[in-house]
Amino acid sequence: MHEKMKDVAERYARREISRRELMGYAGKLGVGAAAARYLLSSASTTALAADFDWMKYKGKTIGLLMNKHPYMDAMVADVENFKKLTGMEVKYDIFPEDVYFDKVTAALSSKSSQYDVFMTGAYQTWKYGPAGWLVDLNEYIKDPAKTAPNYNWDDVLPNLRASTAWSGVPGAPLGGDGAKQWAIPWGFELNSLAYNRNYLDAAGATPPKNLPELVETASKLTKANKGYYGIGVRGSRSWATIHPGYLSAFANYGATDFVNTGGKLKASMNSAAGKEMTKLWVQMIQDSGPKNWSTYTWYQVGTDLGAGASAMIYDADILGYFMNGGDNKEKGHIGYSAIAPNPQAKAPTPNVWIWSLAMSNFSKQKDAAWYYMQWASSQEHDMFGARKMDFVNPVRASVWADSEFRDRIAKSYPGYVEQFDASAPGSKIYFTAQPLFENLTTEWSASLQKMVAKEVSVDEGLDKLAESVDKQLKQAGIG
Repeated sequence: MHEKMKDVAERYARREISRRELMGYAGKLGVGAAAARYLLSSASTTALAADFDWMKYKGKTIGLLMNKHPYMDAMVADVENFKKLTGMEVKYDIFPEDVYFDKVTAALSSKSSQYDVFMTGAYQTWKYGPAGWLVDLNEYIKDPAKTAPNYNWDDVLPNLRASTAWSGVPGAPLGGDGAKQWAIPWGFELNSLAYNRNYLDAAGATPPKNLPELVETASKLTKANKGYYGIGVRGSRSWATIHPGYLSAFANYGATDFVNTGGKLKASMNSAAGKEMTKLWVQMIQDSGPKNWSTYTWYQVGTDLGAGASAMIYDADILGYFMNGGDNKEKGHIGYSAIAPNPQAKAPTPNVWIWSLAMSNFSKQKDAAWYYMQWASSQEHDMFGARKMDFVNPVRASVWADSEFRDRIAKSYPGYVEQFDASAPGSKIYFTAQPLFENLTTEWSASLQKMVAKEVSVDEGLDKLAESVDKQLKQAGIG
């Protein structure tokens, strides 16, 4: 009976039968769901091995430098299948995010060969790539001798593929002419609303559809004085404060961080559209944000929602996802909604954060490292993480089309799939690629803090910021 079920699982892995048919056969054969899933995972690994020599680097050990994250949890839960598929071993060091990027910079700047592959955000590759620290992965993706025929690079969402590729020319479009594929998208987050359904229902409020409505609703919820504040957004002096909700709204108003004139960049965050949006943003925080907003990072924004201290957050959709589970007080009470901040906009334009996999240029075993990277970003692993773990958001279109994944999310996270479907088409990186990204966006966040503290008006604050940024661009020879 076990052999019969194994044959059925292999037929499913070859896409000869549907998942419903698979589970129907399992029932007839008396095979439990857990056993069926195990056989399916094994069959998927076997199917991967077809038409490609996955054992070419048997006996090698791949070194990984990784951030502590649910994406990594999914990899650890599935890594035995990689070892079985390739005969390779995997060693990894995992660090929390507050020290992780320092670890990456230290490893790369010292030209260490300890780590072959590491996690990175796309923004960081604007520094790592031109510095010569990364491998251009186009040479692997486009080489049929190194990449399995069923890898299907085109299945990765196109905006994510483009957002992780850049020519290195300041101001040049992501994914444009001469772009080098500095990283492979692994999992990503777009920015939307997550809210406490009980709080909004009690206040007779509905999820805001734009920024003016968000300002008004957040104020209403705060003034109700029920022990929670209206809206959580990031506020610490960091580049990470600008890229989630703030830049998503900024882009939706038609504002840009820079304009490119003749190959030279000029700051444009102080445009009329930028000032209009920022005034609403500052008012929202002043009226309805947490008292110590200027200390808020991803963690504080999420924790407050999960604990019931805030009614809404405008941040990563996956942050709201995580707050609806685990041991959070408000587990099961969180809803999700797409938002187009500009009342005149036709659709959301969320800025994205993409956790990606990159290859160190100092690796002594690049070809073997690529085997790991293509397995970790494969449809098979992506599907495993999406169905069995908290691997949201997956980067492959085929996984988002999978009914089992969608049904699981819809059942426990009402509104999540709908907000994703509405937001994903316009989601990409809206920053202009340039090597001073971290310093300039950190200064932007510091300027935002001064506006919220009423130390400077929005108009004056953005004008002074643009003036300072222009000086730094000229000093760097790119403005």
